Amino acid sequence: MLKMENLHAYYGKSHVLHGVTFDVQPGEIVALLGRNGSGRSTAAKAIMGLVDWEGTLEWKGRSLRGRKAYEIAHLGLGYVPESRDVFPNLTVHQNLLLGQKGSGRGSRWTFDDMYAMFPRLKERRNIEAGVMSGGEQQMLTLCRTLMGDPDLIIIDEPTEGLAPKIVELVAEYLTRLKERGISVLLIEQKLTIAMTISDRALVMGHGSIVFQGTPDELRANSYVRKEWLEV
Repeated sequence: MLKMENLHAYYGKSHVLHGVTFDVQPGEIVALLGRNGSGRSTAAKAIMGLVDWEGTLEWKGRSLRGRKAYEIAHLGLGYVPESRDVFPNLTVHQNLLLGQKGSGRGSRWTFDDMYAMFPRLKERRNIEAGVMSGGEQQMLTLCRTLMGDPDLIIIDEPTEGLAPKIVELVAEYLTRLKERGISVLLIEQKLTIAMTISDRALVMGHGSIVFQGTPDELRANSYVRKEWLEV
C-alpha cells in the first residue's frame, strides 16, 4: 500500500533521513516510535510532499515524486500534524465541512459518525474551534481528516498534552479506523498506546530505522528500548 525505500530527506542542506525503509499494508496500524529529533515527523512530511526527498516513495504502486500535498491527499492519504491546525475562526461543524470529500465516490464517514464517535464535538458543533481545549481540537483535527475519506491516515503525536481519558478515546478511535479498513501510521512517544493497538512497531534513531518488529518483540528487546526510546 505505502512503500518507502532508501528514503533520504532534507531541510535545505540539512540531511535528516538516512535511507529509511518501511511499508504500511492495508488495514494495518504501524507505530513509528522514537525520541524527539529522531526523524519521525520528517518521514510523515516526506510522504505528504512537504519536504524534499530522494529514494522511493510509492502509494498503491504509484510514485509520489513531484506531487503536491493536496494531490497526495486526493490519492487517499490523510495527515494529522502534531500542530493540529484547526481553523480557529470557524465553528466545529464548518471545520468538518472543509474536510469533507468532494465529488466522486461517497465517503465512508458522515457528520453523524464524527459526532457519535466524539459526542463532545456535537455539543460544541457551533463553537469556534479556536476557543476549544487542546484535547477537543485534537478530536476535531482527527475527524476533519477522516471526512476526506482517506485509505491511510498519518497521525503525528495525537496524544501529546492530552488527559488520560482523552488518550483512551483516541486509542479507541484509531482501533475503529482499522475496523473500517483504514490503515494508520501512528507517530508516538507514548509506548503504552502504541504497543496496545499497533500491529507492528518501528523505532527511529538519528534519521534511520533501528528496529522493526511486533510490539511483543519490542517489549522483549530491552537494548532497543533503553538505547532509542527511554529517557
